[in-house]
Amino acid sequence: MNWSDSAWIPHLNQGNVMDYFSERSNPFYDRSCNNEVIKMQRRSPEHLKSMTGLEYELIHAQQPILFVIRKQRRHSPEQVTPLTYYYIIAGVIYQAPDLASIINSRLLTSVYNIQSAFEEVQSYSRYHPSKGYWWEFKDQEKEKDNKVAKPKEEVSSLFQRQRVDVLLAELTRKFPPKVYQPKPGDKPIPVTRNDASSTSKEESKEEANQSQNNANSSVTGMVPGSNPFLSSNMAQGMMKPPQAKKRKLVK
Repeated sequence: MNWSDSAWIPHLNQGNVMDYFSERSNPFYDRSCNNEVIKMQRRSPEHLKSMTGLEYELIHAQQPILFVIRKQRRHSPEQVTPLTYYYIIAGVIYQAPDLASIINSRLLTSVYNIQSAFEEVQSYSRYHPSKGYWWEFKDQEKEKDNKVAKPKEEVSSLFQRQRVDVLLAELTRKFPPKVYQPKPGDKPIPVTRNDASSTSKEESKEEANQSQNNANSSVTGMVPGSNPFLSSNMAQGMMKPPQAKKRKLVK
């Protein structure tokens, strides 16, 4: 609940804020207070200290934004009993809650949050006669769904691994290493040129022998039941074709 008067808001200050609070339309103002009596008698507000009863007093002013007014019961010039506090922010009057209302509101909020937490925890508990009690949270169900939905993918197929090995072997043969290491942890030893040339010659001899064997096997396979010695001679080019007979000229 709050109250305000737009005609007073631009002109509020410490001197006229009590007149603004004592407007007839303000529901927070009690007309039976001593302030109303002094106002009707046109006396100074300083005479309130010599009176007893209900009154309103400005206790804090931070113009033009904040004003704090206290409703109190005066027993003597030095003894008063606070009843209610009102604060005016930007011309709008609010009633400040008392300490009991604040504590009651905070306790109700805390109890509600604790009860909600217990209800949510209770919804995650499970029970079975053979297993007993256990917890089943929603995050665990999501993780299980993700594991089922996303199977593991292979790093590489068998064809890819074999093909890579063939390519690496071919590159090693074309570009032999300049150093080699006999055992793991030993110092690398450089490869000399003689070793490299000898290895290249041996590889060329092996390729020549392999090509010759392939040629012999192809010749023997083309002529079934042929003599292997004849086929090898033909493969080596030792056998010559028969000479054509010379025709005699008739005169």
